[in-house]
Amino acid sequence: MVLDIKGNHVVICDSIIDELPKHLTEVRSNNIFILSDSNTNRLCVEPLLRIDALQSAHRIIVPAGDENKNLKSLAEIWRYLSQNGADRKSLLINIGGGMITDLGGFAASTFKRGIAYINIPTTLLGTVDAAVGGKNGINFDRLKNEIGNINPAKAVLVDNSFLATLDKENFLSGYAEMIKHALITSDEEWESIYRYDLKKRDLAELNEKVGRSVLIKGKIIEQDPTEKYLRKALNFGHTIGHAYESFSYDVQKPVLHGYAISMGMICELFLAHKLYGFPKDKLDSIVSYLKDTYGYMPFETTDYAKIFEYMKHDKKNEDGKFNFSLIANIGDLKLNTECDVAQITESLDFYRNVMS
Repeated sequence: MVLDIKGNHVVICDSIIDELPKHLTEVRSNNIFILSDSNTNRLCVEPLLRIDALQSAHRIIVPAGDENKNLKSLAEIWRYLSQNGADRKSLLINIGGGMITDLGGFAASTFKRGIAYINIPTTLLGTVDAAVGGKNGINFDRLKNEIGNINPAKAVLVDNSFLATLDKENFLSGYAEMIKHALITSDEEWESIYRYDLKKRDLAELNEKVGRSVLIKGKIIEQDPTEKYLRKALNFGHTIGHAYESFSYDVQKPVLHGYAISMGMICELFLAHKLYGFPKDKLDSIVSYLKDTYGYMPFETTDYAKIFEYMKHDKKNEDGKFNFSLIANIGDLKLNTECDVAQITESLDFYRNVMS
């Protein structure tokens, strides 16, 4: 399946070994670097080395975990590229989850003012979210994606076989982004995502849904590549979700991205209900589904101040005001919605009450 989205060439394939050489020929680089983390280096990189053009490729390995998507890792990548002869015609292949594609995309975009890169996501989260759309960056001072840029990969190559190897938690983390894509699109998309059997995990059905989810994101990016307005829809659930994710690392009880976003979506659906009349029956149904699927992300009322502090750094905020991407109904976007501390507090209270 080839998704030609403006500025984003996405290929969903059955064999990365067969697909990648075509794109290496198009880039025509004699100096190739492969970036992976300690997990994907062991599990995913070795098969790629059977490709003739990659047998002499340089390998850069960083520690696994989102806490390593930082300035130290970025500097190590820059240093390795510099010390091993990378030039403007070099190619960086990022193979891994969202941490690697975010980090590698930013390293490639900034080294010598930009070299080509290809993303090969190995997680569901990376496939439907991080690897597509050109958003790159690192965490800084415990803030999610605080430093970064927008610069699409030459290609995003998705190998379906990687999705079959994911554990339950990492699978569900990526599925949260598919839920978000459905909720900002239509009742039909939500129904399709809602009815998918998460226990059975039929891969053929999943691949079709992944393609649809990537296309939803891609069509939004086509209309607004630099997030002036419409692309903000993709931040639904993320204003509170990102803040909670950062908070979880702060208290040394880290949660996966999608789990934090599930919490954020519940809070922000409540805000949508209060501010725009998001239907109560749909609110109850979606909250029940997210509760059953992701469980409770624990925090106390005494933690609200820390969560608010992280929310202050959300990139949608303007003039010091909290800015949300909400929905008045499934598929009915309400972007640039300002909410005050009292309203957000009520949403956090709602989450804790409904989860108890």
